Amino acid sequence: MAEQIAPTRSNLLQRRDQLKLANRGADLLKRKRDALIAEFFSLVKESLAAREALNAATQEAYFSLFLAKAWDGPEAVESLSLAERGSLEVEIQIQNLFGVKVPQVQAPEFSSQLPFSPIGAGARTLDSVTQFRKLTEALIQVAATETRLRKVGEEIKKTSRRVNALEQIVIPGVNSQIRSIRDVLDQRALEEVTVLKRIKAKLEARQEENVEATQE
Repeated sequence: MAEQIAPTRSNLLQRRDQLKLANRGADLLKRKRDALIAEFFSLVKESLAAREALNAATQEAYFSLFLAKAWDGPEAVESLSLAERGSLEVEIQIQNLFGVKVPQVQAPEFSSQLPFSPIGAGARTLDSVTQFRKLTEALIQVAATETRLRKVGEEIKKTSRRVNALEQIVIPGVNSQIRSIRDVLDQRALEEVTVLKRIKAKLEARQEENVEATQE
């Protein structure tokens, strides 16, 4: 059921102010949405590039592991892999992107030290360690990019819903109220003019009668 508004000039001015505010809000939200869409497509490119880098890093890592096992022996490689027990710290910063808080993940910096003594380790095993560290960096980069992509995509949907609500519900509703109030006020003004014309006509008629009576 539509809200009933008293057809007064103060309410008309109030609704006109609301209309300006709603239009301004819709315009700002559309600008925000357009900026987010541009950022979204930029992130799509980054995400695709990160996925390609991940695929390449995966192939390189597992191929190097295959060579390490073939040359140095699977027992030696697996024995050395058990030495890696440390945790990996990932730095996360929160970035404000057009009012949206999105995480920005920094790629980890691996220590130049190996978790095992390189003495006695084969060259291909050492190369495999390097390749798997690159694979770890590629995985983190994919996760970071796709997280940002998802956050921005969700905000685009939310912003679009707000724009639609303003343009399809709020603004038409306020416009309807303005028209309704204006119609009533115009009708009242017309009635007032009509009444004034009748009063004027009666006064003029009386004046004529008085003039005629005086002349007689």
